[in-house]
Amino acid sequence: MSAAPEFVQLKIRLIGISPMIWRRVLVPVSTTLHELHGIFQVTMGWEGVHLFVFDIYAVRYGSFELHAANPDVPLLEFDFSVNERFSYIHDMGDHWEHEIRVEAIDPPPKKFHPICIGGSGACPPEDCGGAFGYLERRDEAEGYDAWRDMDIMAGFLEDIVAADAPDRPVSDFMSDDVEAAMERIVARKPFVEGKFLRGAVNKRFRAGDHSDLMRQQITPSPSSSGIF
Repeated sequence: MSAAPEFVQLKIRLIGISPMIWRRVLVPVSTTLHELHGIFQVTMGWEGVHLFVFDIYAVRYGSFELHAANPDVPLLEFDFSVNERFSYIHDMGDHWEHEIRVEAIDPPPKKFHPICIGGSGACPPEDCGGAFGYLERRDEAEGYDAWRDMDIMAGFLEDIVAADAPDRPVSDFMSDDVEAAMERIVARKPFVEGKFLRGAVNKRFRAGDHSDLMRQQITPSPSSSGIF
């Protein structure tokens, strides 16, 4: 009789986004789905503010508000095989669906677990309308309106330089158009930053952020439609 596995390597892929946003993590098989939720939140870059559900072998496990089965079930109980897949959905409103693939059983151990060993693409902002809303905002952030705002800002800087008045405050050169352009540029920032930092994820794991996010409880009210 072979010994029970100790670790599993998972690849998490966010559905509906191109170029692909993905992560690769190693976790102990004793990890429960509830704990895995916290791990995925940190790994992907989510904030742990919405409900979640796993779909494994046609059974839904997740937030009690969704009438799902109790997620305090360890991965070992599912007896996964390599290349098996299951899904994880975060935020029932935006419906961020992730495909989870079992890449390896008992891969070479690392110094600490959980650990992120790969990935690509920055996580979309929370509450941006799901995959469709994110792609729409990303296209807008690189489109004509964005270039027009940059032109406004270039003119603003030219006015400051042309005035040759270092003692005058910048506010003297501000206009409603400049302020509006600055606000739009800041709002676009999360949609044009595409870098994923594995070291930052593992720093959060070592700090226990995944456990903190796992413990967050969401009790939605009838008026708060965005919290799902």
